[in-house]
Amino acid sequence: MKKKVAMVLILILVFQTISVTRTAAADPFRDLAARSALLAEKDTGKILFSNNMYARHPADGLTKIMTLLLAAYAVENDEISDNELIVMTESAWHDIEEDSSPLDIQPGEEMTFIDLMYCSYVGNSDEASNMLALRIAGNIDAFVAMMNAKVAEFGISSTRFVNPHGQYHENQYTTAYDMYVIYSEAIKSALFTEVASTFRHVTEGTEEFESHVLSTSNALINPSSRYYFRHCESGRDSATYEGGHSLIAYSEDEGLSLISVVLGSDIIIFEDESTEMRHFSETIRLFLWGYNQFSWRDILKTTDLLARVPVMHGSGADFVNARPETSLTLLLENSVPNEAFTREITIYSEENDEPLIAPVNAGDVLGEVIITRDGVEYARTSLIANTDISLNSFEFMRRQVMAMIKSDTARNVMFALGALVLLYVALVVRYNIVRANRLRRIKNAKNDIIRERHQNFRD
Repeated sequence: MKKKVAMVLILILVFQTISVTRTAAADPFRDLAARSALLAEKDTGKILFSNNMYARHPADGLTKIMTLLLAAYAVENDEISDNELIVMTESAWHDIEEDSSPLDIQPGEEMTFIDLMYCSYVGNSDEASNMLALRIAGNIDAFVAMMNAKVAEFGISSTRFVNPHGQYHENQYTTAYDMYVIYSEAIKSALFTEVASTFRHVTEGTEEFESHVLSTSNALINPSSRYYFRHCESGRDSATYEGGHSLIAYSEDEGLSLISVVLGSDIIIFEDESTEMRHFSETIRLFLWGYNQFSWRDILKTTDLLARVPVMHGSGADFVNARPETSLTLLLENSVPNEAFTREITIYSEENDEPLIAPVNAGDVLGEVIITRDGVEYARTSLIANTDISLNSFEFMRRQVMAMIKSDTARNVMFALGALVLLYVALVVRYNIVRANRLRRIKNAKNDIIRERHQNFRD
């Protein structure tokens, strides 16, 4: 039965290297085979899965992550040249257990600083880690102080280092969450990422010392390993009696960047002597679960036309479309529909009962939209005009006149003007009547004079 289980596991691991299938599954991650673990999205820091992520655990070989990071900072800050020749000293061996190093770099051996970084991280050399510390800080204690200072700078408090190489010490510990924070900061360094993502490296040899051929023990980036995971970019594994088998890894697929931390796993040996290294298989399971469970979703796009806002006096248009000023993209479970989010839209002109009057320029703020889900606000952004709306001058003047006519003041003015016109007409009529009467009297008087003369003439 165990042979069949082992074969099924191998087939699953081989299949996942070919393709990662996205589904809408909403099942939780089950049956974790580790003391503690965490899966998080790199850029947002969203924790997708966790189990005992704050539980204290031996730092072990994961310590070399911080050692490599401080070495990368020293090069990137121009404090040390990556091509500087470093001579291995006896003091680099002072706290290293006998037969603990796979490289056995001897005192007096020369190599470049960058090769020393590869020896420490890829070759898992404890003496190389100590030598990096000696070159960077002058002595081991000062370097350890730098390591712990960087921990405090990262805002975590459950990690403590006592050496640069990670051999077990009861006072050297960390947590799954702290290691996630440290590694997420570390992969921001281009030099750290270059070294941490290297599967194989050959150091430059000298006339006296041969080169070292280095191969990482992180099987997820080893193309010849049955645990090879093609989406894995980098990582660091560790194995001690006290801490078990641990692995932190970084993976990218279709824009989704995940960091997995698995601490305190074990190795299963089956009856046919085949094995399952669970810190690798559990990390792969976590990555596959994350890629199947979550995806980025555009909840709000700047091209969405959310409202038609009426515009007065517009030239060739009675309305303008309003769109979001900023977009909203969320990492969501695939089972969550976009319809689960509601849009609360406010148009200022409607809210204030004041019409929007042309001209309107593209980008003018017309209102706002609030995105919520289950009463939780996810985003709030302005609604802006999508296009320009120019002013129609004739329509503007016509409406101004009509508005003036309809106003109380205009009616009072018109009434006064009408009264003045009527008064004027009445005065003109009266004047014309008086004038006509006067002319008539004058004419009658003239006629009387003429008749009187005619009468005198006859007499």
